[in-house]
Amino acid sequence: MLDGFWDNVVRYIRYFVTTMLGVILTAPASLGSLAKSPVTVIVILGLLAGGFVFLILTLRAMLGLSTII
Repeated sequence: MLDGFWDNVVRYIRYFVTTMLGVILTAPASLGSLAKSPVTVIVILGLLAGGFVFLILTLRAMLGLSTII
């Protein structure tokens, strides 16, 4: 019974890794075609910066840290 469990765990880890590799390898190609317009580059950078700040603030709140960035 545990053999089947660990086989499933390994299979899902492998699925997660291959999915993330696919996203990492295809995202720059699609973003590269959008980067031809300066306005689009500014929007993409703004979204990335906003997402990063959101992640940092969320983790700080979850961990109970009181200082702001």
